[in-house]
Amino acid sequence: MANIPVEVEYASEFRHRNTPMSGNTLVFAISQSGETADTLGALRESQRKGFRTLGICNNVASTIARESDGGVYMHAGPEIGVAATKSFTSQVTILALIGLLLGRMRHLSSSQGSRVIEALEALPDQIESVLKLSDHIRAIAKKYVEADGMLFFGRQFNFPVALEGALKMKEITYLFAEGHPSAELKHGIIALVGPDLPSVFIAPDDAVFSKNLNNIEQVKARKGPIIVLTSGDGSKHLKGIANDVIEIPRAPEFTAPVLTAIPLQLFAYHVAVELGRDVDKPRNLAKSVTVE
Repeated sequence: MANIPVEVEYASEFRHRNTPMSGNTLVFAISQSGETADTLGALRESQRKGFRTLGICNNVASTIARESDGGVYMHAGPEIGVAATKSFTSQVTILALIGLLLGRMRHLSSSQGSRVIEALEALPDQIESVLKLSDHIRAIAKKYVEADGMLFFGRQFNFPVALEGALKMKEITYLFAEGHPSAELKHGIIALVGPDLPSVFIAPDDAVFSKNLNNIEQVKARKGPIIVLTSGDGSKHLKGIANDVIEIPRAPEFTAPVLTAIPLQLFAYHVAVELGRDVDKPRNLAKSVTVE
């Protein structure tokens, strides 16, 4: 939206290597708790090097909120479960608004900006419709509860959502799960595909749907079970190919990750419940990672 080069860094990696940055680089430290040790260390390292560093966190008056040069609170409300949905969706929404702000300061027209706002304002009703899919997603989860693991695939905006879906599956079910760009399927990952390993594709009806469909057909040819998250006319093309389809409302690429993340988290939730896991307090996990 703003035509500004952006690098996404793991905080734990950023602070231990010499990342090339210009004097005009702006750094965002993103942390739900505002107390994450690695993120706090990266924030301090960024400030030590003289870069303006802003925080995005949920916990008011947390350490990152106090030490950053400014920033935004998520205002997502208290989170009970370790693997929370609201922190992810709030962060994505805030980052979309920051992209809109910087875009309007540069080249983005008023009408383009209005379309972004309209898409964001449409999200609550769209999320309500996605949450109504819970029973359908539970039925799908029951089919795959015996699986030893799962693969998650997405392209462009939805590749990070594939990572998020795999992370939630790992966190609360304890199953093996990996997220990959769909285009990387043939670069090694396809060796894992078989009847016992389900693949979850995030394939909304967007500019790269045909590319995603090609990857889905490759998995189908190798007898891999396929679950597809799609929108619009996508379900028409998936009949007879996908084993299970989850349909979400059509949305622009920059808001789609909010809608695609929620069914994946519901899927992980229902698999975990079927397996008898403690969904709110998964083993070995802490709500706030305050030590390295």
